Amino acid sequence: MKRLHVHVGVSDLAASIQFYSTMFGAAPSVEKPDYAKWMLEDPRVNFAISQGRDTGGVSHLGVQVETADELAEVSARLAAAGRPVLDEGATTCCYAKSEKSWISDPDGVVWEAFHTTGEATSYGTSPALGSLAVEAPCCVPDAVELAPVKSGCC
Repeated sequence: MKRLHVHVGVSDLAASIQFYSTMFGAAPSVEKPDYAKWMLEDPRVNFAISQGRDTGGVSHLGVQVETADELAEVSARLAAAGRPVLDEGATTCCYAKSEKSWISDPDGVVWEAFHTTGEATSYGTSPALGSLAVEAPCCVPDAVELAPVKSGCC
């Protein structure tokens, strides 16, 4: 069975752990000095946060699989998507040993497909994803100010 993965960069890990633990109604399943992860069943998601690596906000999305066969299936879909794929192979990342591949969508949103094979004692490294990057559209502003949310809003 597959699981959606979301990784968010945060500026205050302790405050974010408190927020997401309350929101999910569960403590993290993994907690390190610079990282936390929730393996939730409802919704079925691997939600991770880290401090000091990303500028804040969504870092990347992914599909986590449970078997090597499922990884081969998802990797074949990545290859068929018509975009550059970075096959990272065996790696250590986010305190876990994994096999993974990376791709970006046409707007530059980075996705990973991975199979976790074990735990690791270090955070590990991230690959250089420059070959997956796309140029930002010319009309994307440098900063966007969000309007306050009104009660009863979506």
